[in-house]
Amino acid sequence: MDFTRKNWTLFLATILCTLVQPSSANLTSINDTAIERVHVGLIIDRQSWVGKIVDSCISMAISDFYDRNSHYRTKLVLHTRDSEGDPLLVLSHALVLLESMKLDAIIVAENSAGLKILAELGSRVKIPIISLFAAAPFMSFSEYPYLIQIGEDESSRAKGIATIVESFSWRSAILIYEDNDSARQILSNLITSFEETDARLALHIALSASSTDDEIIEQLKMLMNMQTSVYVVHMSPVLASRLFLNAKRLGMISQGYAWITTDLITNFMNSMDPSVIESMQGVVGFKHHIPASKELRKFVIRWRSKNLNENQNLQEMELNVYGIWTYDMVQALATAAECVMTRHPNIVSQETRLNMNFTTIRSSQSGLVFIDEISQSRFKGISGGFQPTNGRLIPKEFEIVNVFKGERIIGYWNPEIGITPIVMEENHTETNTASSSKLESVIWPGGTKNIPKGWSLHGRMLRIGVPVNSRFRELISVIRDPQTNEEAVQSLDYEVHYNFIPFEDANERNSRSYNNLLIQVYHKNYDAVVGDITISSGRFSYVDFTLPYTDLGIGIVVPKINKSSVWIFLQPLSGGMWITTAAFFVFTGFVVWLIERPINDEFQGSPSEQIGTIFWYSFSTLVFAHQENLLSNLSKFVVIIWVFAVLIITSSYTATLTSMLTVQQIELNSKGEYVGYHSGSWVSGAISNLNFENPALKPYNSPEDYANALTRGRKNGGVSAIIDEIPYLKVFLAKYPADYAMIKSKTISGGFGFGFPKGSLLVQDMSSAIMKLREEGKLQMMEKKWFTNDESIFTSQDSLSNPSRLNLHSFGGLFLVTGMSSTSALLICLYQRRRTITISNFKFYLNSTICSVKSLLQCSKTYYHT
Repeated sequence: MDFTRKNWTLFLATILCTLVQPSSANLTSINDTAIERVHVGLIIDRQSWVGKIVDSCISMAISDFYDRNSHYRTKLVLHTRDSEGDPLLVLSHALVLLESMKLDAIIVAENSAGLKILAELGSRVKIPIISLFAAAPFMSFSEYPYLIQIGEDESSRAKGIATIVESFSWRSAILIYEDNDSARQILSNLITSFEETDARLALHIALSASSTDDEIIEQLKMLMNMQTSVYVVHMSPVLASRLFLNAKRLGMISQGYAWITTDLITNFMNSMDPSVIESMQGVVGFKHHIPASKELRKFVIRWRSKNLNENQNLQEMELNVYGIWTYDMVQALATAAECVMTRHPNIVSQETRLNMNFTTIRSSQSGLVFIDEISQSRFKGISGGFQPTNGRLIPKEFEIVNVFKGERIIGYWNPEIGITPIVMEENHTETNTASSSKLESVIWPGGTKNIPKGWSLHGRMLRIGVPVNSRFRELISVIRDPQTNEEAVQSLDYEVHYNFIPFEDANERNSRSYNNLLIQVYHKNYDAVVGDITISSGRFSYVDFTLPYTDLGIGIVVPKINKSSVWIFLQPLSGGMWITTAAFFVFTGFVVWLIERPINDEFQGSPSEQIGTIFWYSFSTLVFAHQENLLSNLSKFVVIIWVFAVLIITSSYTATLTSMLTVQQIELNSKGEYVGYHSGSWVSGAISNLNFENPALKPYNSPEDYANALTRGRKNGGVSAIIDEIPYLKVFLAKYPADYAMIKSKTISGGFGFGFPKGSLLVQDMSSAIMKLREEGKLQMMEKKWFTNDESIFTSQDSLSNPSRLNLHSFGGLFLVTGMSSTSALLICLYQRRRTITISNFKFYLNSTICSVKSLLQCSKTYYHT
């Protein structure tokens, strides 16, 4: 009985299993039939860091999405191909996938080469082409409506670098980039971005992925010999690792250097070997900013636990922004596929095929709807707000990080508002987009907080060319004076080693041409030139000059004399001034006489006596000897104004005459004048600017030659004047202060300056040092030491300038006031007299009328009595 029961039980179980098994198979078949597969081609470089992370994150994204949405009627199916980093394989895989299957989208990661062709391909077959992190120029969504790009464009990346360089006041930088289509595009954008700042791109170096360590070291040694010490690095993390390891060995990760890395490197910082991180201490870099969230933290934990155990290739890698963005993009892609299936079920099943020979193209009807759904995706993913704009998903903010014993954020950079601090104050408005003060303190290479200058001489000995032919030893000599010649160098806040080299020609004779010396700097035979080098426009073609350290311009020196012309007393006033002054003397005397004559007995007499009184009174005011008593207030007012005018005129006349008796005048417009100048100087070409007409020029070489020529004079084979640059004339006048004087100068030369090679960064620092010496008065102290002797003190140029004649224009206001005063007084006097005469006439008429009336009354009375 029990046996039979067991057999029946076994039999029923077998029958039940048989019935259940087909049912399960049928259910699976039904579910598979109900799900619409969306085929997506994924083309990545499996050996690259980006490719590995993208591959793992896409797998997790698909699994997580359909675990949460098991009821969806669509499912993404990946068809992964390895591009091996070859752009041709990217295009080849895309074409093969399009020909062999119904493809709904293509995802390509990292490789930007051929992206435009892929975009054209997507437009033809009408399927989305999703480009992940390809550094490519901006491609218009209206022109390529089937292209979706994730990652920043090169113009934003270059703008961020230029902002950092500007914020630290660096004047130049060197770009080191990988020689491939992806990284090469930063060059033109960086040049454009620097044009908007005061900085410039001094040099760019391209390294290929196949470069050996010896080739990298050779390029780095070349950079060490350059002045610029700010380096911008833009390359793959693998090549960057080798670059920094070799730079560390050469001592280039030390004090004085500055290194800036783009996000292409900094995003993988946590995945690099510890030895590489050690070689990057002090680096400042950009990194995409992902807002912290619980969802992001959970995903990172799951990614580590899943991939670090399952995938040996990811054991030493950390999740970065590339994986996070990929995860959200797959979520958007899967959501868009479901929306297309739900809203447009009739067009999903249509195929998209492409013949390899391009003879037949069957395009998808669902592609445009698919791309619209992706473009309109709006959700909060683990990367923050996912919101493509015009076919692009561009990061809105970047972290500025400093590598030192780890990685720390020192600030943020936004393409729209520039640099922002970590902690933003409420109601704070950003106005300055490039200021290092907004960043946290940076630990630079070498462990210092001092901002690198951005350039360095690297301890190199500068070769300074010095002209040795000058006979003005007070200005230029190869003998070093520690208290004067080195003042500008000592004002610099860094050490400069230099060696003076006398400039001689091939025949071992001293060269007379300063232009040849400057050409030697242009050809890099010298690092700079010092001495009595005149700054002129023509020489800027060969060198850059510092600010002048001497006075500007050229001057005229003539001998002082002890006798003068017998008519020199007429020289202080011009002819018009003499005539006008005399006329006002007579006019003032006439006005005073006219006012005083009716009431003052001292102004009475015969006509000849009255005329004499007019002239005597007016000219006696010249020496303030007038003795006549004035009775009218009007005449007193006129005399007060006139005496004040006379005082000014006589004082000016006396000062000018005194100057003319001290300094000899030279006729600048005379023809055939003999003029001396400095031999070999450019001054001979500038003499025409001093109003000399066809002068006879004679070259001289030393202060002694000047004195000899001026002593002999033009009649004895010498010259009437010496024309030279003011520094030379100051040396000459310091030796002969009692015999010669400078009578005229013009600022038609640039003074003396130091010459450096074109683009040299020393120019600005030396100019700043010269200006500092000038502001502190040290240049004046050195000038006194150079240009004075024990017997005399050098008189300034202004005190010896040529006294000009007093002309009418200079005293126009004075004569105007005097004339108006005298005329006003005269008019008032005439008005008062006319009024007096009118009143007298009225009284006479009134008296006559009264007398007539009295006469009539008297006659009437007589007639009545009769």
